[in-house]
This record gives sequence, structure tokens and C-alpha cells, in this order.
Amino acid sequence: MEASWRQVAGGRGRARGRATAAPSGNGIHLRGAGGGREKGSVGAVPFGASPGGVATSAASGSRHSPAGSQALQTPAASELMSQKKFEEIKKANQAAARKLVEEHFSSSSEEEGDEDFEGKQGKIVANTFITYTTQTDGDTRELERTKQYVNEAFQAGAMTCLICIASVKRNQAVWSCSGCFCIFHMPCIQKWAKDSEFLVSSVTDDDFGKRDYPWPCPKCRFEYKRSETPSRYYCYCGKVEDPPLDPWLVPHSCGQVCEREFKPSCGHKCLLLCHPGPCPPCPKMVTTTCYCKKAKPIPRRCSAKEWSCQLPCGRKLLCGQHKCENPCHAGSCQPCPRVSRQKCVCGKKVAERSCASPLWHCDQVCGKTLPCGNHTCEQVCHVGACGECPRSGRRFCPCQKSRFSLPCTEDVPTCGDSCDKVLECGIHRCSQRCHRGPCETCRQEVEKHCRCGKHTKRMPCHKPYLCETKCVKMRDCQKHQCRRKCCPGNCPPCDQNCGRTLGCRNHKCPSVCHRGSCYPCPETVDVKCNCGNTKVTVPCGRERTTRPPKCREQCSRPPTCHHTSQEKHRCHFGSCPPCHQPCQKVLEKCGHLCPAPCHDQALIKQTGRHQPTGPWEQPSEPAFIQTALPCPPCQVPIPMECLGKHEVSPLPCHAVGPYSCKRVCGRILDCQNHTCMKECHKVTKIDGCTGKNKAGPECLRCEEGCSKSRPLGCLHPCILPCHPGECPPCVQMLRIKCHCKITSLYVECRKITTADVNEKNLLSCCKNQCPKEVLLEPLVLLDRLGLS
Repeated sequence: MEASWRQVAGGRGRARGRATAAPSGNGIHLRGAGGGREKGSVGAVPFGASPGGVATSAASGSRHSPAGSQALQTPAASELMSQKKFEEIKKANQAAARKLVEEHFSSSSEEEGDEDFEGKQGKIVANTFITYTTQTDGDTRELERTKQYVNEAFQAGAMTCLICIASVKRNQAVWSCSGCFCIFHMPCIQKWAKDSEFLVSSVTDDDFGKRDYPWPCPKCRFEYKRSETPSRYYCYCGKVEDPPLDPWLVPHSCGQVCEREFKPSCGHKCLLLCHPGPCPPCPKMVTTTCYCKKAKPIPRRCSAKEWSCQLPCGRKLLCGQHKCENPCHAGSCQPCPRVSRQKCVCGKKVAERSCASPLWHCDQVCGKTLPCGNHTCEQVCHVGACGECPRSGRRFCPCQKSRFSLPCTEDVPTCGDSCDKVLECGIHRCSQRCHRGPCETCRQEVEKHCRCGKHTKRMPCHKPYLCETKCVKMRDCQKHQCRRKCCPGNCPPCDQNCGRTLGCRNHKCPSVCHRGSCYPCPETVDVKCNCGNTKVTVPCGRERTTRPPKCREQCSRPPTCHHTSQEKHRCHFGSCPPCHQPCQKVLEKCGHLCPAPCHDQALIKQTGRHQPTGPWEQPSEPAFIQTALPCPPCQVPIPMECLGKHEVSPLPCHAVGPYSCKRVCGRILDCQNHTCMKECHKVTKIDGCTGKNKAGPECLRCEEGCSKSRPLGCLHPCILPCHPGECPPCVQMLRIKCHCKITSLYVECRKITTADVNEKNLLSCCKNQCPKEVLLEPLVLLDRLGLS
């Protein structure tokens, strides 16, 4: 993934965007980053380069360009731009890291997509075979071979053109061989046919381009005529030209009923929808009898209409004496297996021989007397008459010039003439007189030409003359010289191995040296899943680009964490996904089991890494590492009472201990009037037991004054601090006037407040004589005197 600042509109491909700055005064060389990018990426402009693909430096621009000073940016703006670019690169790297983690440790979405694709593929295959399975009542055993071709049409990388070793895609024109049903790209097979015809016809220059030479299939070597060279793209059944791409059909299929003739021909046609590969056996029902025609006709599948009733055949064998005892079978009966005593052809010997071969020859000479009466037959055991004596009649001398009539008991004499038979050299004749036996070797000296015709030499006629000159003509492979001594010009085919690396890049051509392209590699490779139970067979060379098949088996790798078994997941490549089982380790401090998910291989971001100096510097260390983390604190709830014994709350095991509930203490202080206002705290017991509401030594000391209500009429505060019980009597002295308002009296406050009316009158009396003369009514007087 490239950041936006590295992308420049215009300039696609490998050669675009490359540039090298001319050396400037400061010695800086800047290069473009045009090569090695992904397909479809745009040209990259290095830091400081111009979008046109020419890298320049600020120093050189300012030095050589008139507008260089205007192009310069302030240091603050340049630093801001660099920081912005750096942040973009950082975000891009983080996004790439997150994508890598998601792809590496999560496969649920892929599996769901695979399941959807497999369901869709299953529907397409079922629709393709439905017309066949309705005839066979759902039996698909005969469809396995055809089903394999159909499944390969969906399997990524399984359909491969053996000529170019590339995948065959849905939207590409293809051609299928009628012999091996292998699929090739249309341009590839057309070029193959053209090259094959050219190579074969160019061997014979006389009829170059005139004869109709065949061309072979690259895989099975099935030969096609020149007129059968494919020029148009048809579906598998050949009905539709340029079949449209339909995602709900088998790739390159027209979707119609195949209707190709079955092989071997039975008069019926294929019932499947247009499909790759061979047609399955005919599913039609026919009524037929067995091989020996003894059983009653029964209905059977047309593809298996020939059957045996397993009764003895009973047909008479070729020996004419016995009958075939084998079970009902197809074709001719086997030779008679019995043994009998039979005479040889001449009748001299009798031997135990197979009844199937009554005629045989012994190894004795016939020995019968010939009609001449002088000689016996020298033929080995034979049929018929021995014939006339070979020495009877007119016979020639050894040189075949003279003829004599002699009895068969006399030998023919030599005639005395010269032999004149042509010698083995084929040029000269024998100069000896008529003789018996072979003629001698020709000994005449002649001037002979060597086999290649380049040299002459005088030598005996019977000796062959081969020069030492090596032929420099090219053999039919057009790569190697003949190098045969004294070659007459008919150079033999090249006998060296081709040895060229095939398109698969794994093997070399095993054929003898040849012209043109080598045949595709015939080997196949099994691309297996990680456990090896699921595989897909692809042509050799495609194993490097073919994705391994999805395996339905469970991963059998041992766990990498402390658990005895892994979580169930499917077979895969790479590291297993993180374990999500409960840790269940015994915690050291409390003895509880750790309930957190397994954290033996936690993926954490690496800290303390080297900070890049700029966006051009690539990170040298991975952003995430796997490491074992310690167990988290124990979270098991433990009931715990707070310090002030206000409540019992469940606390995490790791945090168990004295705690404050944050409430006000609320215990009654010693003053019995106020409560402790401190936050919940520890209270020490006194004298062995203390109530929950009794304040302890840790509680606050009441420092307030007495706030109890005073007696009615007392306006003085309590002289004691806040205290339990009743306040002490007020002993404050009050200054009051006596009744006569002349004298001031001092009386304690408690006396005034606790006195009734009479006592108050007495307390207000100064005991002195009243100086006022007042006429009192009799009742008032009596009242004062207490006599009323």
C-alpha cells in the first residue's frame, strides 16, 4: 500500500516515473521509484521530485532556474509538509498492519464466503446433472469422471492451459481436445497448430506448404487435420458460438442439453447440460439378452446392456470334439483346454498334447525313399508326398554355362570355362575356371571415391574407402552438426537429448533434440492442504501460483500454549489462530483459576521501536509481536465488610482488604449528642466489646460547645463543652432591681429560672423598708401578707 503523496496521476507500468537528478552542487542524487510496484499502481515521485518524473533538488533549482527563488518554501512550511507526509505514511503502515493481523488471525469471513461459493457451485453442478439423474433415479456413480472435469472448471488454478502454463479464466476463448478433453486458450492452440504444421512441412522442401500435414494435441498427441484447426470459440457441445458469460452456468458452457453421441455409439445422445470432459455412460433402459442367448431378455442400462447369465457356454470348440465349459462370455471361445494323445504330421511319434493344437511336427528327418530309389527324403517331418529326387533331370555345372543329363548317382563335373560370376563388389567378374563353392574376394586395384565424394584413393576393390572428413551439415533439429565421418549427405536424425527447460520450470524436455517448441510437461502435481488430506491436481508448474484447496478436516497441530488441546478449527497454513479457551492457571496469591482467555501468545504492539527519520525509511522491525502476558488480577468476588462495618460488598479477589465505603462514620461520640463525621474508618474495640454505634478512639473528638436548650428564661450558654446528660445549673449572677426600684440585687440565674411567682417576688425583695407610701386596697394587702 502506497501513501497518497507517493501517487502521481499519469505514468503506469514499470518504466514510467523513473528519473535521476543531475548531480547538483550539494552532491544530492534523487531517483524515482518506478519499478517493482503492484499492477495498476501509479508512478511514485520521490520526496523533492517533480511530478513529471524528473527529480530535482531545491539547491539546483535555485541555482540554475530564474524562478528558483520563488519556488523555495519557508522552513516552517517545509517542515509542516514533511510532518504531514510522515503522518500519512504512518497511517498507511498502521492500516497495512491491521489488515495483516485480520487476515492472519481471522478466517471467519473467508470461510463464510467459501461456504457461499460452495453452495452456489453445488447448485450449478446439480442443475447440470439433473436430466441424467432423473433417468438413473439419483444414482451418480457413473458421473464421477465427468463431475471431476466440472469441479475443475470451478477450482481456481485447476483449469490450466498447458501451452502457456496460465490459468484459464471464465471470460477467455478456449478450445477443448476431443481426445483428452484438455482445455487450451484459443490463441495458444492456434499458434501451436500453425507452428506444428510449419515444422513438419519444412522438413521436406519439395512440397513445402502444399501437403495437408496434421498437427497433434499438446497433451495426448491426437492428430488433427489442417482443416480442423480451431478458428472460432464454441461451447463444449459445439452448438453456440461465443457463449455468453453466465455466473450460474459451468464456465464456457451454453446451458443447453449436450446431445453429443455416446462413445461407443449406441443410438442415444448425452442428456447432461453442456459440460466439459467426456460424456457419462448412456443411462437409457433397453431390453437385451445375454452373450450366449440362452437367458430371457431383461431391461438393463444401455451402457451395460451386454451381460452374462453365468451358465455354461456350450458352444462346440474348434477341436470338434468338446464343448466350451466357461460361463457365458463375450467373443469367441477360448482354445480347448483338454489334453489328448496325438500323432505328429509324419506319424512317427505320439505325444500328450493340447486338444486345441492337433497338428504338430517332430524333429526327425522324413527318410522315405524317393522315386529314384537311390536317395531318401531329407526334409524334417512334413505333410504330403516327398516329391522328385533333387538330383534327377538335366543339371547345370557350377558356373551355370553347361548343362548335363546324368544319373542322380553321379555328380555334375566342371566345364573348364571361366567362371565369370559377378563378384561381391558388383563391378568385376570372377576370373577363375568353373569351380564349386563361393568365388574369391575381388583383388583388383581401382581408384575409389569416398562415401561423401570429397576424396579419391587407389586401393583394392573389396575394401571400402571412408575419409576422415566430418560432416558439417546441420541435422533436422537445426541446432547440432552431423559430425559423422565421410557422411554421404543423408544425415541421420539428431540423437541428442533436447534438455531444454519446459514451461513448468521444473523439468527438462526428455525428447530427442527437435525443432520448434517442446511439448508441455506431462507431469502433474498435487497441491495439498497443510495436513495433506485434501488435494487438487494441477499441471506441473502451476503449483507455485495455485492456492491450496480449502480443507474440511480439523487442524491436528499440537497446541502452542499450555492447554492440552486446541480449539477446534479447520486445517490451515501459517500459525494457528490465538487460543480463546479460559486460561485456568492457578493464581499464586489466591489459588483461584484464571478465567481470562488464554494469553500465552498475545499480540501486542511493540514499543520502543526506532522512530524513522522520514517517510522514505522503511521499518526494520515488525509492528506487532507475540508474547506471553501474565495472568490478569483475580476478579473472583469475595464478600468483604467495610472498615466502619456499614456494609458487606463483593470485592475482586486481588483487591480484598480493609476498605472504606466512603460513607460518614455515623458513630455516636462520647458527648452522646453528635456523630463522627469522618469518612468510613477503622474503629478499635475498647474493653473487649463495643457496639456498632459506639465511637472508638479513632473517631473525631467533639469540640463543639453545648448546644442543649437552656431553661426558660436563662440566656446564658452552658459553660461546659458538648457533654452527655443534663447541663449543670446556671450560676451566672443576674442583676435585678428590687420592687422599690431603688436597690440592685444579684441573684443566681438558676434561682430565677427555677423559682415560681412567690419565690420570684421574694428574690426581688431587698428586705428594706419601702420608702413609698401607697394606699393599698384591702385585698391586695391581704395577698401580700399571705392571708387571703
